[in-house]
Amino acid sequence: MAAGLALVGAGVDTRTEGDARADEARAIEGLIGTGDFREALSRCAKAYAMPLGRLCMAFTGSQAESEELVQETLLAAFDAFPQYRAEGSVKAWLFGIARRLCGRHTELRARREARLRLVHDTRPRPDASELAAERERAERARAALSRLKPSEREAVVLRFEAGLSFKEVAIACGIDEAAARKRVSRALSRLRAELGEE
Repeated sequence: MAAGLALVGAGVDTRTEGDARADEARAIEGLIGTGDFREALSRCAKAYAMPLGRLCMAFTGSQAESEELVQETLLAAFDAFPQYRAEGSVKAWLFGIARRLCGRHTELRARREARLRLVHDTRPRPDASELAAERERAERARAALSRLKPSEREAVVLRFEAGLSFKEVAIACGIDEAAARKRVSRALSRLRAELGEE
C-alpha cells in the first residue's frame, strides 16, 4: 500500500485500463444526459468504433459491410440518444443497436444471395494452398455459426468477438444475465460438437 501511495505521490497514474474505460463511459453518459449529442457521438466513435467493427465483421465476414454497419450503428445511436435511459452501459446499448442492424443486414443479404445463386460465378479462385486452407477454416467456422439459432449466434458473437461481459450481452439482447450465460454455453457446445465432427 505504501508503494501505491508513493506512486500516486510521484505523479504516476495508477489507474487501470478498465478504470479509464469506465471513466469514458461515464463521460459519454453525462454528455447524453446534458443533451450534448454531437460530443457524445464523437466520443462513442473514438471509444467503440473498433470493437463495433469487429462485431460487425464477425456477423458479415466483409470489411466494407462492417464499416458501413458501424456508421449506421453510430447514426442510429445519435438518433436514439434522447431516449437513452442508462439502464446498462453505453457499450452494451451500442452493441445492442449493432446486433439488430447486423441481423437485419445478414437476413437481407441471405435473401438477395438466394435469388442470385442462379447466376454462375466465373471469378478465378486463388490457387495458393495456404490461402485455400485458411479460407476453408473460415468458411467452416462461419457455416457452423450460421447453423446456430440466431439468439445463440448473437450471444456468442457479442461475448467473444465484441468482448462484452455476460451482463452486457444480456442488456444488448434484452434478456437477463442467466439467460445470456445459457445461450453462450449452448452455442459453444454446439460449435465444438459441429467443428469437432468435421
